Amino acid sequence: MARILIAEDDEPVRAFVRRALEIDGHEVTEARDGAEALDILEREAGSFALLLTDIRMPLMDGIALALAAAPQFPDLVILLMTGYADQRERAHGLEALVHDVVTKPFSLADIRAKVAEALAAGPKRG
Repeated sequence: MARILIAEDDEPVRAFVRRALEIDGHEVTEARDGAEALDILEREAGSFALLLTDIRMPLMDGIALALAAAPQFPDLVILLMTGYADQRERAHGLEALVHDVVTKPFSLADIRAKVAEALAAGPKRG
């Protein structure tokens, strides 16, 4: 299965998503915000198949993270998630970098399906 990095500032959501992805056998690493996620990506030389990031987070939001990570790691699939309509609108125009935006709240089955679809599709660039 795949190595996945989750960037999510809400601990219960992060734990829920981690459990959902581990059900499918993925190896999951967690970050509390975009800055921590970018540090992990750089430290591990982008050795993740997928970055699943919340859009609205402190320090570095998911869009800034996607914009920073995409050029450095062209094989990384990026999937955004948000519970805010205005944040979803901010993601428009990023179609060349981001696979999709998952709307919160989502079910266990929803996030598993979205991640499987994103991994099957592969990176948007590269």
